[in-house]
Amino acid sequence: MCWSATADLVAGSAITAVGVACVVRAARTRRGALPLAALPLLLGAHQIIEALIWNDGGGSGPATVAWAVIALPLLPLWVPVGVLCAAPRHARRRLVLPLASGVVTSAALAHTLATSTVTAEVRGHTMGYAIGLPHAAWLLAGYLLATIGSLLLSGEAGLVLLGVLAGIGAAVCAALWRWEFISTWCACAAVCSVVLYGWLRGATPTRRPAVS
Repeated sequence: MCWSATADLVAGSAITAVGVACVVRAARTRRGALPLAALPLLLGAHQIIEALIWNDGGGSGPATVAWAVIALPLLPLWVPVGVLCAAPRHARRRLVLPLASGVVTSAALAHTLATSTVTAEVRGHTMGYAIGLPHAAWLLAGYLLATIGSLLLSGEAGLVLLGVLAGIGAAVCAALWRWEFISTWCACAAVCSVVLYGWLRGATPTRRPAVS
């Protein structure tokens, strides 16, 4: 994220709190949406981890590796799986493509992380990450199809809104911070994920069967 360790820590803590509220709400209303409701928890923790990287001055330590694991192989798999679990049945067939894209992209990124070293570098008011990604353009396309694409194809207005916001954020971050795109877009996506709470608030609480 931009600015400083403090900014990441404050933003991460706030987003994590929203994530807790999302999970509680999903447990009461839409249990199938629990994996997706936990997304702000994951993204909030991601920002807190980056605060540790700021304090370390970058480098390739455990915090950098943990950050990269979440940003690279985990998110492109987590998001389409979560959307598939939460989406209405009529939308699930069209979600197969972003899910397949997520599986392939996640596997490729996991292999890259296992065979390469990721390093973080403080670049003014942003944090940049370097890792040798083969076929980077294809991996980025697969990543965006898995994450933004699954949200846009979800058939749920709240999730489509999140997909639109994340897509706009990706375009802005690519234009303004080309070399720090991963860090800035993950931070943008974390902030956008608070939309999930509004989506879950619109869900009708699940009625438990009466016990006779």
